[in-house]
Amino acid sequence: MPFIRLSRRLAIASALAAALSCGLISAPSAARADQVTVFAAASLTNALQDIAKAYKDKSPDTIRFSFAASSDLAKQMEAGAPANIFVSADNKWVDYAQAKDLILPESRTPLLSNALVLIVPADKARTVTIDDKLSAEALLGPDGKLATGITESVPVGIYAKAALTKLGLWDQFRPRIVGAESVRAALALVERGEAAAGIVYATDAAIAKNVKVAGTFPASSHPEIVYPFALVKGQDTPAAKAFFAFLKGPEAKAIFVKYGFTVL
Repeated sequence: MPFIRLSRRLAIASALAAALSCGLISAPSAARADQVTVFAAASLTNALQDIAKAYKDKSPDTIRFSFAASSDLAKQMEAGAPANIFVSADNKWVDYAQAKDLILPESRTPLLSNALVLIVPADKARTVTIDDKLSAEALLGPDGKLATGITESVPVGIYAKAALTKLGLWDQFRPRIVGAESVRAALALVERGEAAAGIVYATDAAIAKNVKVAGTFPASSHPEIVYPFALVKGQDTPAAKAFFAFLKGPEAKAIFVKYGFTVL
C-alpha cells in the first residue's frame, strides 16, 4: 500500500510538472511589473528622475520619461505617441491636449510653480536690475544673443516674451533672441558661451555649474508659471494612477522643493 501511495504521488507530481512546463498552470510569481511612460517638460528632468528612484522602493513598476518642450510632447501625443502621464510647463499645452481629447480633464492638477530668471555665463557674472530701463546693448554687447525657448511655442519662451513685452523691452531684444527647442537647450547655449545671456527658469539655473543668475523677472511681468499634471485618456492604467498619486504626495513634493520648485 505505501508503494501504491508513493507511486500515485509521483504520478501527480509528474503531471503537475508537465502542466507547468506546457504553460497549462501558472507558477506562483511576484506581482507583475508594468511600465508607466511620463511625457514631461524638460525643466522637470532632475526632479522627476529622483522621484522615480524613490518610487522604486515602493513599486516594481518601471517608470520611463520623455523630456522635451511641452509643445513637442503635446504634438507627439496627438500623433499617437504612447504616454500615460503628461506634465506641461504651462497651461497652454495642457489646454491644447484637453481640446484634442488627449487627457482626462478631471485628473488635471496644477501642482508646481517656478520663477523666470536672467542668466549669464559664470565667468561674466554680474547683477542686473530687470525693469523698463534694461538695455540690450548694455546686457549683450554689440553682437551678443539672448537665448530662451522659441517664443511662439516653448513655454519658457512664451513667458520670456510676455515679460519683455510687459516691461516695454520686446522691440529692442527681439532681434537678439535665439529661440531654442527647450529650456535646457537655451541653458546649454549660455553654458557654452554661444549666447551672452538667457532667460530660463530658476530651477534650471540652479542645477547649472557654468551660469549665474543676473536677475529675476518680477512675477507681475508674466503669467504665473504653472505645471499642470494630467493622466492621458485611455492610458490611465492602475500603474499610471499609482505613480500619478505618488507625484502628488508628500515624498515627491519634498523632492520638487529640493530642486527649487514651489508646490501649489
